[in-house]
This record gives sequence, C-alpha cells and structure tokens, in this order.
Amino acid sequence: MSKNALSLANRAGHILLENGAEISRVESTMQRIADHYGEDDGNFFVLSNGIIATGDDYAKAEFIPLKGARLDKVAAVNQASRDVAQLNLSLEQLEGRLDDISRMPPKPAWEQILGSAVGAGFFAMIFGGSLADSAVAFIAGLVLHFFVYFVSGPYLSRLLGNISGGLIAASVCIAAYHLGFGDHLGNMIIGAIIPLVPGVPFTNGIRDIAGEDYLAGTTRLLDAFMMFLGIAAGVALAFVLDGAIFGGLIQLQAMKTDPVTAHPLWQLAAAFFGTAAFAILFGVPRKHYLDCGFAGAAGWMTYIVLTRAAGFTPVEATFFGSMAVLLCSRFLAIWRRCPVTVFLVCGIFPLVPGGGLFWTSYYLIAGQTNAALSSGFLAVKICVAIALGIIVVEEAAKFFPSHHK
Repeated sequence: MSKNALSLANRAGHILLENGAEISRVESTMQRIADHYGEDDGNFFVLSNGIIATGDDYAKAEFIPLKGARLDKVAAVNQASRDVAQLNLSLEQLEGRLDDISRMPPKPAWEQILGSAVGAGFFAMIFGGSLADSAVAFIAGLVLHFFVYFVSGPYLSRLLGNISGGLIAASVCIAAYHLGFGDHLGNMIIGAIIPLVPGVPFTNGIRDIAGEDYLAGTTRLLDAFMMFLGIAAGVALAFVLDGAIFGGLIQLQAMKTDPVTAHPLWQLAAAFFGTAAFAILFGVPRKHYLDCGFAGAAGWMTYIVLTRAAGFTPVEATFFGSMAVLLCSRFLAIWRRCPVTVFLVCGIFPLVPGGGLFWTSYYLIAGQTNAALSSGFLAVKICVAIALGIIVVEEAAKFFPSHHK
C-alpha cells in the first residue's frame, strides 16, 4: 500500500501546485494523506515548480510547470484531503476523487471573457475613472481576454503573452481616446490592464515568505515581477507605436479622479463587483464569487476610509487594507470551509498598484525620469505594504490555528 498511498499524495500535491496553491498547503495536504494511510515515513519537499516525494519503497521527483490558476481545483483537493480523514475514504475512492478533479472543465470562454470585461470596467472606477472611462475599459477588457483565451494562453509564453496583452489593452484605449470616447486615457488603460496582473504568484509569494519558505516565495515574487514588467513593456510599446503613427506622444497629466465615481457608494460597488468578476478569471467556484467580492470590498473600503477620513498616506492605508482583506478571507475560509487562498488572491486586487504600473511606464516613455522613479518607488512601497499586512496577520493567526487556512 505504501507506494500507492504516496503516489496519490504526490498526485494531490501536483494538482494543488499547478493550479495556484501556496507551498505550505501543498506540503500539509500531501502529509495529511500519507499519515492517514499509515505512511509516517513519507517525506515531501515542494518547490515553486516541483515536488520531491520519498518513502520506504517510493521515490519520485517531478517538474511541474507554472500554469494559470484554477482555484476550484485547489478547493476540491483541499476538501478531498479532509474527507480522507473525516469520511475514511479508501485509496480507490481517493483516486476516483482525484480523477474527477483532474477532469474538471474550465469556465466557459464567454464567462471568462465577460469576467475580464466587467472587472476591467469596475476597476477603472476604482482608480479614478468616469463612467465613460469604465465603458472603454470594459470593451478593452473584452478584447484583451478574447486574445488571452484564444491566442496568448494556448500559444504564447506567459511573458510574451503579458507584453502582447498590455499592448492590445492599451491600444484599444488609445484608439477610443483618439475617437473621442472616454474622459481620462490613463484611467481607461489602468482598468484595462488589471486582468493581466499576476495575482496568484504575487499573493502566494508573500504567503510563502510569511511561512519562512524563502526560496519558493522569492521565486514566485520574481515571477510576478517579470509579469508586471511584461505588462509595462506592452503599454509602453502601445504609446511608442501611437507616437510613431501620429507624430508625437500623447501628453497626459497626472492621474485624475472623477467626482461622481469617487463617491464611497460607487467605490464600494466597484470594488465588490470588480473583485467578484475577477474571481471568474482565477477559476473560483461560482458559489464563492460574491464572497470574493466581499473580501475585495472590505479591503478597499478600509483604504478609502483611512485615506479620506483619517488622513493616512496611501502606503499606510494599503497596509491596513491588506490586513482587512486577509482577516475577511480567513473568516470566509472558516465559514465556507474553503482555503483562504480562494478569497485572498481575488480580494487583494483593489489594493494592487495598477496606477503605479501604468504611470511608471508612461513617464519612462515620456522621458520624465524623476516622475517615473517617484511613481515606481511608490508602487514598490505599496507592494511592500501589502506584503507586510499579509505577513502580520499570518503571524498573528498562528496563535489561532484554522483548519482552512
């Protein structure tokens, strides 16, 4: 039985790792399965893209390429591993469950494309856009994910896909701007490129570091950084091509905030529905879409209240906002009996410095080096604030263990 039990533990870990689970979850799930079937000598070493498993008569090392997130599979494997103990599943039953999980179909194309469009539209509002800006971002998000689903995903590397996606999203917005649609080009593009942001490696990299898995955490954060760089390069290329066609770079002022959509109720709705829409892109089970929206709204409204009513800086408010997202995610994880990752990856999106990503790219192309450095440094500080907020809550949570962390 040893070989079969460890093989199934390894298979469960494989599904988790390739679909967006954090390292600690992969290791704990594999160990839970092995221990239940009496394989106390099973040892598992998990990297960001590989698993090494050993036992008395079993040894396997495999490379697991990074793929897009399917958090529905993560939730399903997590539940199966707990049912092993609670329902005393046999090895054959567990194997059947894992077979079913492996065959779970992705969300249909129309749902993913619509999720990208709706998310882009609402996130344009979050970053200061008007209703007209949001409409343009909606169209850009629609075109972007059509490209991602049918071209980038199947045929391009992730880096080239992000460069191409950034180029396409920005080009749609620039074209709309030339035709007189929308109010603020910067806000349109910021909303349009948010569906490309690598939420899974960014969030899990932070959580891995919080769990003292520095190698995996650093690898995942580097992966996220390369994706951010690809998006920025694509946006910059769109401006360069537009300047070559029309004889000069579009001149933009600093980020503007529309007075209508800046109202707290608009911001609450934008954070809630925008985050819920992005839950589709990460393969979150449909029953948890609104839960993800709640987590995103909790973090963003914390940010809004602290910056507008308490005078906090964006960095300080982001720190507390990220804490609110994780606290909310942990509550939902216990209530819904689902991994924290399902809610956290989506809920953190309103706080991600998409504006900093865009403005740093634009200022570099415009030759405004000081402005680019200032914008880029602020984006880095916001990312650090997100990381620290998550780490603080993760450390505090060790004193209150949860079976669904």
